Amino acid sequence: MSKWFAVSTLALSVALAGCLSNSSSSRSNNGNQPEPTPTPQNISLSKLGSYSSGQYGVSAAEIPAFDPVNKRIFIVNAQSGKVDVLDAADPQNLARAGELATGVLNATINSISYHDGLLAVAVESSPKTANGFVELYDATTLELLDSTGVGALPDMLTFTPDGKYVLVANEGEPNDDYSVDPEGSVSVVEVVKAADGTSSFGANRTAGFEAFNADKDDLIAKGVRIYGPADNTQPYGPANTTTVARDMEPEYITVSEDGTTAWVALQENNAFAKLDIASATITEILPLGYKDYGVEGNAIDASDEDGLDPEGEATTLLNFQLWPGVVGMYHPDAISSYSANGKTYIVSANEGDARAWGEDDDAYWGGDRSKGFVEEFRLKHLVHHNADGFERRAGNDMPQQLRDLAKGAMLDPAVFDYCGAGETAGRSGGCREDFAAADGTNASGLGRLNISWVQGYHTHADGSPKYYTRAGVEDASLTSADGYLMYHTLYSYGARSFSIWDENGDQVWDSGDFFEKFLADQTDFECGLGAERKINCLDFFNSGHDEGSAFDSRSDAKGPEPEGIAVGKIGEQTFAFIGLERMGGVMVFDITDPQQPLFQDYLNARENWVDEPEDLFDEDRLEEAGDLGPEGLVFVSAEDSPTEQPLLIVGNEVSGTTTVFQIDLADRTE
Repeated sequence: MSKWFAVSTLALSVALAGCLSNSSSSRSNNGNQPEPTPTPQNISLSKLGSYSSGQYGVSAAEIPAFDPVNKRIFIVNAQSGKVDVLDAADPQNLARAGELATGVLNATINSISYHDGLLAVAVESSPKTANGFVELYDATTLELLDSTGVGALPDMLTFTPDGKYVLVANEGEPNDDYSVDPEGSVSVVEVVKAADGTSSFGANRTAGFEAFNADKDDLIAKGVRIYGPADNTQPYGPANTTTVARDMEPEYITVSEDGTTAWVALQENNAFAKLDIASATITEILPLGYKDYGVEGNAIDASDEDGLDPEGEATTLLNFQLWPGVVGMYHPDAISSYSANGKTYIVSANEGDARAWGEDDDAYWGGDRSKGFVEEFRLKHLVHHNADGFERRAGNDMPQQLRDLAKGAMLDPAVFDYCGAGETAGRSGGCREDFAAADGTNASGLGRLNISWVQGYHTHADGSPKYYTRAGVEDASLTSADGYLMYHTLYSYGARSFSIWDENGDQVWDSGDFFEKFLADQTDFECGLGAERKINCLDFFNSGHDEGSAFDSRSDAKGPEPEGIAVGKIGEQTFAFIGLERMGGVMVFDITDPQQPLFQDYLNARENWVDEPEDLFDEDRLEEAGDLGPEGLVFVSAEDSPTEQPLLIVGNEVSGTTTVFQIDLADRTE
């Protein structure tokens, strides 16, 4: 029987793939013409094979690419400055077949893409704020064919579907103390094929954001996050935020099927940029809005220290609630796109990402604002009721730029009365407590949630803060030295979901709270961990990828952290594969109808959930861990697959493993 379950606030439905089996399609070898891949009703994943680099926690397996001609997987071994080449002719027995090494001194490889016998590689310079490079290789011989300069920190690249261009997302992150912040951009690099069949780079154009600098205030008003400091030596505030061009940080690119338009994820800015490829011009910046955790279907567990048992002892409980006044910033990392009914749709993995520069520098926490910029802060510390305000956390975890803004902060009782805000002068009631009481009294369990302090407080028309007394009364005579901020909205990181957007950046569908409730065993669908699905998901709900026995440890941050995404077509159906970076594993949805995706499967090939992964590595037992930290995903069609069945390749950056999953097809039985 197929089961149905509502997974979003849009009143859409998700269907479990009922009675899934390991049946799969086959191809005829007659005339060397493969039979068309049948259209499945449902699909599921099964682990086929894995290769381990033997390295832990050094980004040894990040972004994969697949060569269907030579049946090889190329996997970015980022910090080594190399790409590992794996023989995938037999995916059950992956073997290292060589490496591709950049010739750029002290470089880091961030991304790789394959098209028609060519490989494009994104190379980050040292320091990362210097301009980077894109290199072009012959995928068979691994010969370097050409190289060209691009912007700072080329983080991701892709070929256009026709192979005429390589598009590069130049993230332009600042250095650690934020004294240098390059402009973000997208490079549009032509690929030229000579008469003798050799390929090289042609015209190299840069699509920047300078044209939007004059629109800064309008973009902010529409919801684009532009908030980095312009000059770190000066106090932070609306008059000291940087330009649009410097603040934009392109993260990921997806291209329309006709190769004319690209969409660029601006993760920290919570927006997409729209790129006209022919003219190499950014035509629009599209704000994505925010996910309302006060709306039914968007509940989250906001604390990693939930609950009291009847005797008052701390215990591990889950506390899914609706939280009016709390929103999630979609902050997509990987994005992909597909066509349905003649329209293009963008699919996003809504990871979340805070700017936290200088967080390891004691001088920054000691009060030297020129040493960094950290926007992330725990709610309980932001609105602590102590009369010393922010000074209570000085020298500990208090961002200096926040100290520039005000003496302290509080929550608006008109919004947060449900957890006691305003009950005591200058205090935030039970809203800032770590956990909720089991009998439902007192605390909310909201206090440990990590939020961004840079937005959400009451302001004047020019963006400057309104100041309040500790009793909660607005007073225009107060200054940053003695006035308190009042927060009406709390902006948390990521949306713990994946979304589908139209080509104008309007949301069509979001998976709501399905991911977390599925992992917490609060849906009709069974969730089992490990390749054999024999480990109870609930026992390790919201675990981290670098810790053992870590039940609920990521709930106060970004939950399971959807990060990687791949989209593939099987027959007439289109499927999305979403990697959960922290919890691990891959969620699978049929997205053929963008307004009504159907849940298909979840497979997590982590095997040891108890021991610390670092201890396993130190004890030469890393293979017991299985897969940790899925980063990049690649779909392989049956026509390109060495097994003649569709595959999914996943690079796991923490465990350093590259894993191949078989995509099993099945008819749905009603």
